[in-house]
Amino acid sequence: MDFFNYKENELYAEDMSVAKLAEEFGTPLYIYSKATLERHMKAFFDALSGHEHLICYAVKANSNLAILNLMAKMGSGFDVVSEGELRRVIAAGGDPKKVIFSGVGKTRSEIAFALEQDILCLNIESESEVDVISEVAGSLGKVAKVALRVNPNVDAKTHPSISTGLKNNKFGIAFDRAFEVYKKIASDKNLKVSGIDCHIGSQMTSGAPILEATDRILDLYNRLTDEGICIDHIDIGGGLGVTYSDETPPSPYEYISAVTAKLAHTNVAIYVEPGRAMVANAGILVTQVLYKKFTENKNFAIVDAGMNDLIRPALYNSWMNIIEVHKRRDDVKTYDVVGPVCESDDFLGHDRKLCIEEGELLAVRGAGAYGASMSSNYNSRPLIKEVLIAGDKAHVIRERQSIEQMWMNEKMI
Repeated sequence: MDFFNYKENELYAEDMSVAKLAEEFGTPLYIYSKATLERHMKAFFDALSGHEHLICYAVKANSNLAILNLMAKMGSGFDVVSEGELRRVIAAGGDPKKVIFSGVGKTRSEIAFALEQDILCLNIESESEVDVISEVAGSLGKVAKVALRVNPNVDAKTHPSISTGLKNNKFGIAFDRAFEVYKKIASDKNLKVSGIDCHIGSQMTSGAPILEATDRILDLYNRLTDEGICIDHIDIGGGLGVTYSDETPPSPYEYISAVTAKLAHTNVAIYVEPGRAMVANAGILVTQVLYKKFTENKNFAIVDAGMNDLIRPALYNSWMNIIEVHKRRDDVKTYDVVGPVCESDDFLGHDRKLCIEEGELLAVRGAGAYGASMSSNYNSRPLIKEVLIAGDKAHVIRERQSIEQMWMNEKMI
């Protein structure tokens, strides 16, 4: 559930008119709902109540400082995949001791910075990384708390580009090698075994794959326990899907309760890494219709938001719901909603039934995740403004980038 709803055929973000927000702040415009973010966080906390746990928000989904600050205030930890993300968390008031650092390509300097901040855990994704973390930790006089990201070869039943748990994916250490690697870590004076990590994919709309992966992780946990290697947490990753169209993903409670039931006999904390499920439906992208163009084969609604602002449709062929900000049904036509970027794949949606005129507004729903965080300056287009709505108050959480700011770090010879 979210807080973007129609009132007398006008779209509102909580208690604020989206049309008036667009008039005040311009378009394209990202709008987020604080109440929706709070509702989603509460759903995860409720799902994990009664079991020691840590919710680690996946920063890559939406890394705006205000969003991270709100998450921190609600008690969230964080899942980061770069030094930049870790520094964002710290700048936003997040606690480094509630941060886990994932990612297949951590550099020595990133590892050193993470250890200097005393983060909670480094998730190791290759056998060579074990040696590098040990060397860096030793040079700093520290003992690094680590977990292996185990690749269980489980199909998440999602888009191939966001599937991460199969053995042909670059992520994690093969399940069949994990036990031996854990024994190596346990014998290293610079490393401390902390947990087992597993993340098999994103936008999962069924709980079955994570249960299959949990069974494999439990087998490994039991072998390690028998070996005398202590595990203090099992990280089931993120990946819970959201509704963009007609998907029916389980609720956080349905998704997590089945996992906690399997882990009930263990003496470990449960970590989860929600990203998309936390922020996707807490945000919309508002865009203005610049032109309507009618050809023999297609009708086009050309809007001022492009693939540089929201790349998911072009990158993954993702379907995202596009709705009118002012809803009426008097002249419905089928349009391809396309942007101004000079690429044939610059689109937000194909074959959408809309009632629109030039100058009117559209909203792309589900845009809170992997929207602003994946945006770029392609075609020398400035990054767009972001606002967070709290009831009847609008807070600008990112100013629109100026033209000059795009090249401020460039130099001519």
